[in-house]
Amino acid sequence: MNYRHAYHAGNHTEVFKHAALTMLLDYLRSKAKPFVVLDTHSGVGYYDLQSTEALKTHEWEDGVARIFEKPLSSAPTYSELLRNLNPGGLSLYPGSPEIISRSLRAGDRLIANELHSDDFDLLRIRYRRSHGVQVQNRDGYEAINATVPPSERRGLVFVDPPFEKTDEVQAMCGALAKGLKKWSTGIFCLWYPYKTSLIGDTLAEFAVDHAFPDTLRAEFLAFPADGVSLAGGGLLICNTPWKFDENLSQLCEELKSAFKKSTYSVSWVIQPK
Repeated sequence: MNYRHAYHAGNHTEVFKHAALTMLLDYLRSKAKPFVVLDTHSGVGYYDLQSTEALKTHEWEDGVARIFEKPLSSAPTYSELLRNLNPGGLSLYPGSPEIISRSLRAGDRLIANELHSDDFDLLRIRYRRSHGVQVQNRDGYEAINATVPPSERRGLVFVDPPFEKTDEVQAMCGALAKGLKKWSTGIFCLWYPYKTSLIGDTLAEFAVDHAFPDTLRAEFLAFPADGVSLAGGGLLICNTPWKFDENLSQLCEELKSAFKKSTYSVSWVIQPK
């Protein structure tokens, strides 16, 4: 499938993965030492929900619109960010670089990477004066190999590809294996779309085969899976923070009340030692 962010900004998969992203950032911020985040497929930063692309799909209406007026107690940073970005009502949706950049403290860094030339130009312009933000134009998986391990030693690699290529899952697996080999203590969070369980199963099996550190698999399906339409999205998280499985389960329970036909699963692929 082709998952370009502009067409899907604020949909149900974005709500789940970006709320989870803020929870990972809150964990990193809970300790004084600085951290770095590599955002491998950044997009343009934030999105106008009245743009041509957003109006072509209207997916945000069945996504962020459902929780905008109902703050998430399990992900308060996410809800607060939405309110701050939209003081006059829901009109903009933050992509991952906007979410991350707003969480940086003095000494923290964001490496926002985007391969598509038009999106890169917009991203570069948008964050040209943002302290601690570096924007680069390269393949997202190459960026992992070139960037880790960082000097900070603490941080997150957030992998959220558009799934334009038929070998996307294989590329994710290869980059994850190389990245963890070079940066064994880094948190790696991979997002994937859910039509069937195939992508999640493949990633989980790869993690087991390569004996990755403690690895969590979480999937939130806003709609019943029919094997054709986008039912939801999943996250595979390596070097999962302590009790993050409980936090994600709480998030999913809250989202379940907003998405009445939803189901979810949060399970360990590799248990913490």
